[in-house]
Amino acid sequence: MNSMSSQYSAVQMRSDGWSFLQQATTAMARDPDGKHASKTIKNIEELFETLCVTEAYWAFPGIHAFDVMRRQFEHKNFEDLAFSVRRVARALSSGAYRRRTIPLDRDREENEPDENEDEALLSPEARALSRPYFEVLIVDSLTEAQTRWMKNSIQGMRRNEDAFQYEAVVVPSLEDALIGTLFNHNLQAVVIRPGLTLKSTNELPMLKRFLSQVGDDFDSLRPEEYGPVLCRLIAKIRPELDAYLITDRSVEEIAGMDLGLCRRVFYNQEDFVELHLNILRGVQSRYKTPFFSALKEYSRQPTGVFHAMPISRGKSVSRSHWIQDMGAFYGPNIFMAETSATSGGLDSLLEPHGPIKEAQELASRAFGSRQTFFATNGTSTCNKIVVQALVQPGDIVLVDRDCHKSHHYGMVLSGAQVVYLESYPLNEYSMYGAVPLTGIKRQLLELKSAGKLDRVRMLLLTNCTFDGIVYNVEQVMKECLAIKPDLIFLWDEAWFAFARFGPTYRQRTAMNAANNLRDDLRTPKAKSAWEKQCKKLDKDDHEAMMNTQLVPPPDARVRVYATQSTHKTLTSLRQGSMIHVNDQDFKGEVEQSFHEAYMTHTSTSPNYQIIASLDVGRRQVELEGFEFVQRQVEAAMSMRRAISTHPLLQKYFKVLTAGDMIPEQYRESGVQSYYDPEQGWTDIWECWATDEFVLDATRVTLVVGGTGWDGDTFKTQILMDKYGIQINKTSRNTVLFMTNIGTTRSSVAYLIEVLVEIAKDLDELYDDASKMERMSFERRVKNLMVDYPPLPDFSCFHPAFRSDDKTPEGDVRTAFFLSYDEENCDYLALDGSMIAALDSGREVVSASFIIPYPPGFPILVPGQVVSREILAFMRALDVSEIHGYRPDLGLRVFTDEALNKSRKDRALAAE
Repeated sequence: MNSMSSQYSAVQMRSDGWSFLQQATTAMARDPDGKHASKTIKNIEELFETLCVTEAYWAFPGIHAFDVMRRQFEHKNFEDLAFSVRRVARALSSGAYRRRTIPLDRDREENEPDENEDEALLSPEARALSRPYFEVLIVDSLTEAQTRWMKNSIQGMRRNEDAFQYEAVVVPSLEDALIGTLFNHNLQAVVIRPGLTLKSTNELPMLKRFLSQVGDDFDSLRPEEYGPVLCRLIAKIRPELDAYLITDRSVEEIAGMDLGLCRRVFYNQEDFVELHLNILRGVQSRYKTPFFSALKEYSRQPTGVFHAMPISRGKSVSRSHWIQDMGAFYGPNIFMAETSATSGGLDSLLEPHGPIKEAQELASRAFGSRQTFFATNGTSTCNKIVVQALVQPGDIVLVDRDCHKSHHYGMVLSGAQVVYLESYPLNEYSMYGAVPLTGIKRQLLELKSAGKLDRVRMLLLTNCTFDGIVYNVEQVMKECLAIKPDLIFLWDEAWFAFARFGPTYRQRTAMNAANNLRDDLRTPKAKSAWEKQCKKLDKDDHEAMMNTQLVPPPDARVRVYATQSTHKTLTSLRQGSMIHVNDQDFKGEVEQSFHEAYMTHTSTSPNYQIIASLDVGRRQVELEGFEFVQRQVEAAMSMRRAISTHPLLQKYFKVLTAGDMIPEQYRESGVQSYYDPEQGWTDIWECWATDEFVLDATRVTLVVGGTGWDGDTFKTQILMDKYGIQINKTSRNTVLFMTNIGTTRSSVAYLIEVLVEIAKDLDELYDDASKMERMSFERRVKNLMVDYPPLPDFSCFHPAFRSDDKTPEGDVRTAFFLSYDEENCDYLALDGSMIAALDSGREVVSASFIIPYPPGFPILVPGQVVSREILAFMRALDVSEIHGYRPDLGLRVFTDEALNKSRKDRALAAE
């Protein structure tokens, strides 16, 4: 039997527990007197003990049915037990229990067709017609008879016309409710009744670990506080859930309490009809998709098309003699829903007043923003919209230099003065980490000393980075606001949209941190902390400011923007993205300029299919995002464990851990790895709560240099061409595997099989290799793993593109457009004229963005001085794709004459 202790999460433990129990009970039913029977019986006993605890938090199969199975085991009725367990295990894996009642006795035909069990085998049309299923958690300390009465009363409220079907789970205490909320992904509502107690009797360590994520001390609570406190905690850990509080306290007492996101309070009632209707209404508010529903309705209407788009209604396809294969491939609905109309129940993305407006408001609620805007041409456009809306020519913007290229081009469009921030380097793996908070504070304080703090407009950072480094977002914003209280933050969360729907991840998202900041700054505690620090800390003592955890003033303005590639990590068609806004000054200062920027970059012919997919993707994450993100993390963790513990894979591969990718000084928790073969799994909640940087577990960086192949070759020639495995990011000696909400355990298993096969092939090749072939292999490995080029720092902008030499900001826009005149530019070969120019003492200045893939960010920007370190890095690069560089001509640089003229022009403008 597999070890239950090897599982990362309680959900995975439960799933595997039923699978193991099915195997064991089947074995007993076949051979109850076999030589392994005693061992199998012991395994079954252990599994029952573990599952007994977890099943209290799920409606199916339910504690009553579970107790029946235990009695079958105690009475040695192994055939009936094996039948019941098999039915439960199959129903759990297939989802059949969501559609119909699953009898666990043997009255039914045992050889029932599998297709009636497996939801995945049903047609999409059949699945769409079935009523969605969910579970409701009722928190009350009840006897067994009272629990049955409660469940029967709620079941009696069901009607055939109900849009959804649900089952109830009853737990007695506040702690059990929190465990259930974090454990049971089927939950959509929590009903908190007056009789709940405080403590759980559950002693299973894995479930108890859930309570550590809440971090509150409950022992000081009075019984009458249990309900309101539970409402607040549910809002904190799973804000998408509907909470209903049933209380016997007076209206006056309840009115002044913080009840989190409690949907409704009921007073002293057993009116199950009203409760039932409110539960359904609450789920319906998340289930509705205004624009997707409007588009479906429009596609069913008879319409005469006398406007653009011959493909609308599929007419140009269906009447064709030559492109019928297109219609056959896509089916009719995509053409029936293809239109440029903004009336007839539809809406305009540029000026939404109907279903698009409502869809964006629902997305805002789901992602915790104050305003949300859809985009149909990717986050690159979202980034440019936000920058253009907020930044004027001459404003200073602090940018992490290894950010996405769209930010660099955004600086060109806006005319910003750019200060590039340095991320810590990971030279061994040819990648950068993230920007330390000390570096950000130092730049702000330098600008303050130079009298330029009033010109600083924005801090722009990537969270999480492509390689999975995640900032402590709230702490960064707090300390920056302590120096510049009206600083605007743009967090590029292109790869982090999913994070909102995992309790651990959510705390490091921009919108969550912004909401926390807004709440905290209003409290007397925040004012007191700021006043206390003002008395102790000299704001002009920069060294002291650098070494102190700064507190923002209570009147600081919270101005936060996040851009997300919904299509990258959630359900959406390609290029579906969102802009989330949490800006206290948006209405008064930004709204009009934002609208103009949005108009500038948004197509007047947006793709309705993308908008509809954003609407549906929002519905999905509000109803099952918690489950899907949980499974996404589980898949990544199992991948990490499988590779790290496989003896053959360890010869050629290594999974990078938090300790490998985050220097020790930024890991206050001391956590080195999420999994250790000797110590098992690490509880990541602590490090996510405290460390300056953490590693997103869903991004698994695999070192492949030990195979003798560089990352790009391993990606294209091995994984993709030979095995059909698609990845995106590589470095000199690594490849990045990203799990997402669509990743299955089967996908992970296939990847492990492929890596094992590759390792076996390498073993065989090495065994059969000649001495020279072995030397060649070892030389390639050394070149990739030992002789790596150091990553260069940003050098500086040339004086022609700087206002002075006091601070490092530069004018990318002027340099960018100066290069449009070919007379201002020249080309220098890396191994010839470039070296000669540097040896002569000439300042060589790039006229272009130079972006090698990998690593995929500019190592040179227009106006930047080419240092010897940058030149050495470019010469050492062995990648075939370098945007902005022409191997036939060399590196495009400015002539000395162009630089001198630009410098004089800047001096005259300053006068």
